[in-house]
Amino acid sequence: MNDRSQAAVEIARIGGALALEYFRRLETLKIEDKGPQDFVSDADRAVEKHVRNLIGAAFPEDGVVGEEYDDKPSTSGFTWVIDPIDGTANFIAGIPAWTVVLAVVHEDRTHIGAIFDPVHEEMYLARRGEGAWLNSKPLAIAKEGSIERGSIGVGFSRRTPHDQTSALIADILARGGVFYRNASGALSLAYVSAGRLVGYIEGHMNAWDCLAGQLLVSEAGGVVEDQSAAEMLSDGGRVIVGNQDVFAVLEAMADTHFNN
Repeated sequence: MNDRSQAAVEIARIGGALALEYFRRLETLKIEDKGPQDFVSDADRAVEKHVRNLIGAAFPEDGVVGEEYDDKPSTSGFTWVIDPIDGTANFIAGIPAWTVVLAVVHEDRTHIGAIFDPVHEEMYLARRGEGAWLNSKPLAIAKEGSIERGSIGVGFSRRTPHDQTSALIADILARGGVFYRNASGALSLAYVSAGRLVGYIEGHMNAWDCLAGQLLVSEAGGVVEDQSAAEMLSDGGRVIVGNQDVFAVLEAMADTHFNN
C-alpha cells in the first residue's frame, strides 16, 4: 500500500505538470460541452490518458475508474479512481482553482487519497489509519467549531434540483453562516482537511470528485458521512464533511433539503 501511496503522489505531480502546460496555453484548447456548466477539454483527456498509462505501467493488475474513459477492471483488488482535472470550468476560464485527483479503493474502502493543486504547488495526501498531510505537514482540523465562525463549502451540479440547493444556502445564511463555492469539489474538500473551510456539503458527487477528499477530511480528524466506496463508484451520492459540530448541522440540513 505504501508503494501505491508514493506512486499516487508521483503520478499526481506528473499529471499536474502536464495539466499546467495546457493551462499556460489556454488559447490552444479544444473544448466540448457535455451539458450546462459541464465541459471537457483535450487537456482533461490527455492528462487522464497519461495518468492511466502511468498506473498501468506500475500496477498492471489494478483497476482504473476515471471521468473521461471506460473503466478498467481490477484483478488485484485495488482500483484507482481518477479525475484528471477537477474544476474544468475554472481551468478553461483561466481561474487557478482546479486540481488533479487520485484515490485508491480496496475492499469497499478508500485507502489512499491524493489531491494536487499544481498552480499553488500544494500536495494533499491521506492514508487510511495513518493520517493526512499537506506538502508533508500533518493536517489536523479543529474538533469543534460553529457554523457562524467559518465558511461552508457548497457544491452544486445539475444532478441536484436547483431549488434544493437554493433552500440549503438560505438555511446556511439564516444560521449566521456563509457559503463558499469554487467549482472544484475535490479542492474544497481538501480545504476542509486543511481547516480553510469548516465543512462541505453537496447533494450529489461522483466518486472521482469526492473519495480522495473524504479520506483527507477523515484522516485529518474530521467527520465524514459513512458510505460504501463501491456504491459511490456505481451511483455517486451526497457528500457531507466537517468538524464534529458543523457535521451534525449539515447532516440535518441535508436530510431536510436533499430529498432526491
